[in-house]
Amino acid sequence: MKKVVNVLSVTGFMFFGAIQSTFAQEATERTFHQELKLRFIEGGPVFMGIVLVALILGLAIAIERIIYLNMASTNTKKLVADVDEALSSGGVEAAKEVCRNSKGPVASIFYQGLDRVDEGVENAEKAVVSYGGVQMGLLEKNVSWLSLFIALAPMLGFMGTVIGMIGAFDAIAQANDISPGVVAVGIKVALLTTVFGLVVAIILQIFYNYIVSKIDSIVNNMEDASIQLIDLLVKYKK
Repeated sequence: MKKVVNVLSVTGFMFFGAIQSTFAQEATERTFHQELKLRFIEGGPVFMGIVLVALILGLAIAIERIIYLNMASTNTKKLVADVDEALSSGGVEAAKEVCRNSKGPVASIFYQGLDRVDEGVENAEKAVVSYGGVQMGLLEKNVSWLSLFIALAPMLGFMGTVIGMIGAFDAIAQANDISPGVVAVGIKVALLTTVFGLVVAIILQIFYNYIVSKIDSIVNNMEDASIQLIDLLVKYKK
């Protein structure tokens, strides 16, 4: 987790540093935050506000998922060894007690399989598979909303771009002139909404990729541990 945070921090500093150097060429006396606020206001409150809401909601979902996934990560090798030892020394109830005292989806899956081992190994295996699907759904909860915000942010930016260009052409029609000063405001709004939409999408995409990779890692551990549990139950029933 610390390594990921460090990577994200470095990436964020590099990204915003590039933006800061770009803005500094046009406004050397203003700070980066003042320049960012100014550009946000110039982009228009409607679309820029919606993009900001998408960023806030996306970050909230990403942070919640990262915390949940890190809490769901367990040492499966240790858990399998503890369950094996408990089965050998105290039977099924001792193994269930080990699972109750362990956190994470793997321990919950183990408990469901052990709870049905008296009905046969096949029924225990079915319980493990079924409850594994439930735990996978919990791991992927709200991730689809995060992908929605990733797609929505640049789309809103592009919509702002189209509206800005329409405003520029309206200004040309009203002034009956195509000089740069007439269309500059509309084009600036168009470009700013696109930039902020892409920035939001890039930030959320980094978190999304980390979350997906974390889910894949946990699921792989769940599947591997489930196979080991079935092997333990077969050995125990002999």
